[in-house]
Amino acid sequence: LGALVRVDGGEISRWKSIDSGQFSVTHTAEALALKSDGSGLSLASDPTGTVNFLDMVNNLQGDSGRGYYIEMSIGTPGQKLNILVDTGSSNFAVAAAPHQFITHYFNTALSSTYRSTGRTVAVRYTQGNWEGELGIDSVSIPRGPNGTININIAAILSSDGFFLPGINWQGILGLAYPVLARPDSSVEPFFNSVVRQLGIPDVFSLQMCGAGLSAGSETDTTGGSLIMGGAEPSLYRGSVWYTPIIEEWYYQVEVLKLEVGDQNLNLDCREYNMDKAIVDSGTTLLRLPVNVFNALVEAIIRSSLIEEFSSGFWEGTKLACLMKGENPWRFFPKLSIYLRATNTSESFRVTILPQLYIQPITDVDGTLDCFRFGVSSSTNGMVIGATVMEGFYVVFDRTQRRLGFALSSCAVSDGVALSEIEGPFSAADVAADCSGGPLKEPLVWMISYALMAVCALALLILLLMLILPCRCGNRNGEITDESSLVRHRIK
Repeated sequence: LGALVRVDGGEISRWKSIDSGQFSVTHTAEALALKSDGSGLSLASDPTGTVNFLDMVNNLQGDSGRGYYIEMSIGTPGQKLNILVDTGSSNFAVAAAPHQFITHYFNTALSSTYRSTGRTVAVRYTQGNWEGELGIDSVSIPRGPNGTININIAAILSSDGFFLPGINWQGILGLAYPVLARPDSSVEPFFNSVVRQLGIPDVFSLQMCGAGLSAGSETDTTGGSLIMGGAEPSLYRGSVWYTPIIEEWYYQVEVLKLEVGDQNLNLDCREYNMDKAIVDSGTTLLRLPVNVFNALVEAIIRSSLIEEFSSGFWEGTKLACLMKGENPWRFFPKLSIYLRATNTSESFRVTILPQLYIQPITDVDGTLDCFRFGVSSSTNGMVIGATVMEGFYVVFDRTQRRLGFALSSCAVSDGVALSEIEGPFSAADVAADCSGGPLKEPLVWMISYALMAVCALALLILLLMLILPCRCGNRNGEITDESSLVRHRIK
């Protein structure tokens, strides 16, 4: 490939049916009613018109680089804000104070129905964090379920690295389970409130339509759909394939193996689920545990047609650039993830083409087309983010504790489908349980307190060493780069 251009890394944090059944579809003037055959997904059939899936189609804007967001009306009278859709967190939080990177915010003083609970709240994401106060107010979604609901709202008063340049959203909609809610699980998440107050099925589905389009371009804003209450058949092709939700905190799934082209990475399946493997629309990239990431990069290099390639491209610090009109996709293989099926002795395979993980970005100088690597390493588990999700219509069936994947109707470029899904395959060649399961929250706190005690002791020793004369001395007194905390900061 041509020139390599250095860029700053970073991403938004902080993207035959197995045991599924087929759906009969009935269109009416009032609502779209989908009926299950008994073994399939229980979808909305609502004669009152609370749920009309067709009204929700294309209710998202954005792209994988800056996130996908939905318009909401908050308070009385309603204040309209764009809210980032995030299946990797559980708080509904909106800017409630000015910030240099947002154009407007929710002014709690102007809402006659806003009520503060008097509790403070703070949330830290993979990138960025915020602090604020908890309150309750009414919320409606212009292109969502009909009705107004009373929602727990975190009013963001200060933040660091959360609101970024070029974004067009002013808050975040956490769609995960209550155990992730802050300050504790007593704060009912947004979708739980919608299901309880409006009586819709405990199911939502996502289509993210930025596949193959430039990330970060002001002119290429795409969109997608967040369907609350079920799934809209016009947004996917073929059957829906289901994998169990292993644990109800994040949307944790069980990954059995990865393939690069026709190469199996041949790692112990527990490596893929190290810590956890989750599906998270609020993460831009496909993030892999370090060992898995290194094996994947090595396999791509072996199977690609590129003899030499800068390590900076794989690490996310450089872009690969070609002369305008060329593209690198023909040089790269497909990537496949095998997920355990609801019939646990079987698996199915979701595959993305290079157009999804070798991602075009905004034009650098007018003469080059530049691309970034849509995969990164992770120290806290596998995250199936927008890089993969943009290829599929994903059904979050919380009622039956499973996630469904189908081919997205918008994951097509120049007439070529950018994703594939196949199965069933036998899972006899992998362990019966590839997931060690997450640490439960009380245990996490116990470990945290123990680590804090160790750190305090270490700090005390360091202070004593600084205060007391050192008789042994260091030859040069230098702090090496290997010991720098900056080198090991979480991205």
